[in-house]
Amino acid sequence: LRTHQWCFILFNVLLFHVLLFGADLLEEYFLRSLPLSYTDAKTLEIRERARKLDIDPLKANLSYTISSSATCSDQEIFLLILVCSSPENRTRRNVIRQTWGNVTDTRGYAVLTLFALGKPASVTTQLEINAESQKHRDIIEGSFIDSPETQTQKMLMAVEWTVTFCPQARYILKTDEDMFVGISSLAGYLLSLTQLEDIYIGKVIHQGVPDRDPESPGFVPIHQYPEEFYPDYCDGSAFVMSQDVARKVYVAVKEVPVSVPPDIFVGICAKKAGITPIHSSRFSGEKHISYNRCCYKFIFTSSNMKEDELFKDWKETSDGKNCSL
Repeated sequence: LRTHQWCFILFNVLLFHVLLFGADLLEEYFLRSLPLSYTDAKTLEIRERARKLDIDPLKANLSYTISSSATCSDQEIFLLILVCSSPENRTRRNVIRQTWGNVTDTRGYAVLTLFALGKPASVTTQLEINAESQKHRDIIEGSFIDSPETQTQKMLMAVEWTVTFCPQARYILKTDEDMFVGISSLAGYLLSLTQLEDIYIGKVIHQGVPDRDPESPGFVPIHQYPEEFYPDYCDGSAFVMSQDVARKVYVAVKEVPVSVPPDIFVGICAKKAGITPIHSSRFSGEKHISYNRCCYKFIFTSSNMKEDELFKDWKETSDGKNCSL
């Protein structure tokens, strides 16, 4: 082959690898929004109020039917995992307890997994939850009825509980009960961060559009949110906040009187507090990633996991075997 042909082949090989591997790097490191400069007076006020937040009055406001507050007392928690669960899904909670939710230590740092839920409509289910809480001591139950309309309330309950009873947790992972969570890989990533505050990481959704269909369960009237697009926010299936972000979101709640889905609500509160979400393609969002042992040792989350899959995948990814490059 002539020299120019070799150059053409080499160029195509390089272009292929750039397209294959460069998309995530571009998305994760070069397309991040620039941090806000905090010149807005309201933003500065929210951040200052969060810094000086007095949690003692919050402890007196016991708005929880069940609260596993003792689980966090006097513990240095590196990663607090809050799993938003439906009251009736006891079997799913048990599967999590036997798989990734059973991890209490990773890389020498403490991990704690708790379940956040609202009250069930059934008295029988409530009795079962009471017994489950007594046995495992890992349930936080709000005083509201758990329903599709109260999921934002559940999210805010989880944030409030964290700020009140687990203020020493360095990072908080909010996730759903149908997720696979790669705790070791996530912990490694968090330990590598040089930025220590304003950590709000997940699969970032850009220019989300409010649902204006009056017949839709997620309908948001214009008078409640008049903007054309939502601010950037992390997909609600799984995202990480640092403790200071949880406090800032909690303080900013009073400045955001809108009824929107929980992940969007957190995104709006974060913007009010001057926090820019950080994208990582290792969060799958609502997508289920086809199983591969080494892939699952690298990613942070995968959605829509069946219970039998979760047992199998967790066993294989926890076998201690390393993966080649």
